[in-house]
Amino acid sequence: MKKRLIIGVLYGALGITIFQGCAPLGPNFHGIGNAPIPQSWKKKHRGDTAAVTRWWRSFKDPTLNMLVQKAYAQNLDIRSAGLRILQARAMLGITHGYTFPQSQKINAQASSTRTGQGDLASTDLSFDIGWELDLWGKYARGVESAEAALLASVASYDDIVVSVIAETARNYILYRTAQERLMYAKRNVVIQERIAQMTRVQFNSGNVSELDMQQARTQLYTTKTAIPAIELSKRQALNALALLLGSDASEVEKLLRKRDKSRFDSANKFIAMHQGVIQVKNAEGLIDVNIVPQPSLNPHYPIDANLITRRPDIKAAEYLVHAETAKLGIETAALYPSFTLFGSIGYHNSNALGGWLKGNDPLGVTVGPAFSWNIFNYGQIKNKIRMQDALLEERLTAYNRAVLSAVAEVSNALAGYRLTRKQHQENKKALEATVRAFNLSVVQYNDGLVNYQRLLTTVEQLTATQDRFATIKGNVALNAVALYKALGGGWQISRNGRYVSKESLKRMKSRTDWGDMLDGNMTKLPWRIEDE
Repeated sequence: MKKRLIIGVLYGALGITIFQGCAPLGPNFHGIGNAPIPQSWKKKHRGDTAAVTRWWRSFKDPTLNMLVQKAYAQNLDIRSAGLRILQARAMLGITHGYTFPQSQKINAQASSTRTGQGDLASTDLSFDIGWELDLWGKYARGVESAEAALLASVASYDDIVVSVIAETARNYILYRTAQERLMYAKRNVVIQERIAQMTRVQFNSGNVSELDMQQARTQLYTTKTAIPAIELSKRQALNALALLLGSDASEVEKLLRKRDKSRFDSANKFIAMHQGVIQVKNAEGLIDVNIVPQPSLNPHYPIDANLITRRPDIKAAEYLVHAETAKLGIETAALYPSFTLFGSIGYHNSNALGGWLKGNDPLGVTVGPAFSWNIFNYGQIKNKIRMQDALLEERLTAYNRAVLSAVAEVSNALAGYRLTRKQHQENKKALEATVRAFNLSVVQYNDGLVNYQRLLTTVEQLTATQDRFATIKGNVALNAVALYKALGGGWQISRNGRYVSKESLKRMKSRTDWGDMLDGNMTKLPWRIEDE
């Protein structure tokens, strides 16, 4: 009677628990509030989100647009990130599987024995299955954590897309900047060759000393010496573009050359001769050279705080906080008892002397509940919970650091863009004055009104100012790219696209049964919850 009472109480408690249900243990994740973003960014105007989404178009350069599209389609880092999304999907499937009944053991055995009375044969087959009831939400929290990890992998993919697009634009600008610097250097070589020739004529006529002639040659050779270094920077940018596009450098160079002629037409027409004396055409001809692309970006761009918190790396950090929050519930569930429903089906067949053994039932079925509670754990479970809580706090700290880092990147890039624009405006004035000074000094030197030292100074200033002009133009564009990257622009290009390449799909399907995971919409990027 007592035994029956105890069993009845246990079954009653189990039934009440099952039907009443329990909320998953551990804290629920409701997002991260109070991100460390400057108050001025939160309260002021919102920026143009659409412009940030496809920011490379602001350069109005068809070649750059084409390179960005190719980089997204062909970059190997992006492809690797897509495969990590697929791994996270498979892990989510594994975690979901734990919420269903699990087979514990399958046994099959056959034997035959010869005795004095004849042969004795027996066959045993058994199948055990168990289902742990998720009363405390351990498995539900596991699915929640795996879903957050999947979203983190998508955000990491987006972050790589942002970086690849920015690096493509950056190296394209470096390539064009090197081209413009080379154009100025080679034009200055032509100018200095003419001056060296003019100085030699003056020396042969006895109007100047040999010192003037040698100084002219020194300056010419110095300018020629700078050209290989610029060529090297151009080659390095080209090779970087080839790596980003997953292509050969020669193929990328063909793409870049398609529109080069129109770029250089205006650049090659700024030298003229006036009464036998070399002259540089007005500075407007130099300034209008269109080799380095320039962005149409407001230098007083209003920062939208939402752009910062939606940056892919920030979202990835947030999803990791969510994943660790759910894991805290998993560890907490270990403090409580677990209830399992189990079942066993066994088949036993014995045949002796050509017939069934009397009293032998070949099929047996067992069904019942099981109860376990890890009481004697010597503080191990609580310390695992503490360790998980510390890990969660570490993730929160990492999130705040990521936000602060993003704020610093945006501030630096915006300040850099504003200041290099001012620098470019002042350098434009310097270039105009230098061109005018050179034209005057070369005429006066030819007429014997100034010595060669005056002419030498203006030639050096012209060479340095032109090279600096091209470099600053490149820096303006580079700071614009840095700003757009800091704002997290560009990841939207991947939406509705496939995150696994056709080549990888073909190879993987030939090796493994992926079911429908590699079919149709299954390989399209999922939208993040906040963006739907």
